Amino acid sequence: MRKIGLFLLFVGCFYTSSAQYTELINSRRPGFSDSPFSVGTDVLQFEGGLFYEKIKNDDYKIGSLGTDIMVRYGKFFEKLEVNLNLIFQYDQVNYQNTTIPDISKTNLNQLTIGAKYLVYMPKYKDRTKEIRSWKKKTRFDWKRLVPAVAVYAGANIPITESFISGNFPGYVEGSFSPRIAIYTQNDFTDRFIFLTNLVMDRIGSGQKENSYILTGTYSLTEKVSVFAEHQGIFKDDGIPNDYQFGGGAAYLLSKNMQADISFRAISDRDGSTSLFSAGLAWRLDKHRDQFNMVDSDGNVTKAKKEGNFFSRLFGSKKDKNQRKVKKVKAKKRKIKELKPKKSKKQKRTEKEAKKKEKVARKKEKKKEKDYDKNYEPPKDNSVDDNN
Repeated sequence: MRKIGLFLLFVGCFYTSSAQYTELINSRRPGFSDSPFSVGTDVLQFEGGLFYEKIKNDDYKIGSLGTDIMVRYGKFFEKLEVNLNLIFQYDQVNYQNTTIPDISKTNLNQLTIGAKYLVYMPKYKDRTKEIRSWKKKTRFDWKRLVPAVAVYAGANIPITESFISGNFPGYVEGSFSPRIAIYTQNDFTDRFIFLTNLVMDRIGSGQKENSYILTGTYSLTEKVSVFAEHQGIFKDDGIPNDYQFGGGAAYLLSKNMQADISFRAISDRDGSTSLFSAGLAWRLDKHRDQFNMVDSDGNVTKAKKEGNFFSRLFGSKKDKNQRKVKKVKAKKRKIKELKPKKSKKQKRTEKEAKKKEKVARKKEKKKEKDYDKNYEPPKDNSVDDNN
């Protein structure tokens, strides 16, 4: 039962130390950090939710309502994942103690496309099978201090300003900028997992920032996990640095769906920010495990290529080496009717009745036989009148 709880990683993320794909969904929500593991090949995953952000200081108040959507897809390699992240939000700005009118803004605030690749994955010993020594079974495995490592590379796509009403500074500028990151993960125990992210975002733009994210996740039960997170963001051009603290929980609805909720507090020199979020993660799972074929000598053989999409769709040629198998129709079996069980008295009565019937038939046959044997034609006693 505890092994199932291991799969709950980062508020509902699920991973093992031997493969990328898992039977249970692995989700990035609701925190901001990311795991080095991918979703697995032929898996399309959607993660999204609603958030409400409130910024308050001495000069203005900002209330933001929006949605954060992430699409993840695995193809070609188990260690590779491509993803798309976008944020759409509505902002209402209210200035205090000034004559500046209030501002409202609706915009696609972020659009990022990238790919993640697992560079190193440690292997841990399965000590649950240790039965000789309780000390060896329960002591800490120092190899768990070595984390799994992945690298990420992506790009922030320029965002259109056509939806903006009013002038409000501080948003992402409409220019192309790269994003790179390093993701690590330590599985300290079967229930506690620690993530570290080092990110360089909007490189070369006027809003370049470097950040780190530290996340700890603990599995309470097979379906419930909680997390705590700290993030530090360092900006250029005199913009105040952000120090964020957050927490939340996730619940596993099924092996392909989870729900989550979280809260985050942000503190900087300009004021304070609070962020509430709730959402879902769902995946379309078409994953198939790959197996190596071996010959009679134990050597690994290459799988035969099936061709591309169009050859499989329109091709009509059959394999010449395919063995012809004679088709045989299966015979229909007659279903034997079950007769009710009879008592000994009923069986004895039926036996006596059959015996009497048999004796009666014998007597009837004997009577007919004697009649045929002793049959005599009738005599003619009439007198001829002419004589």
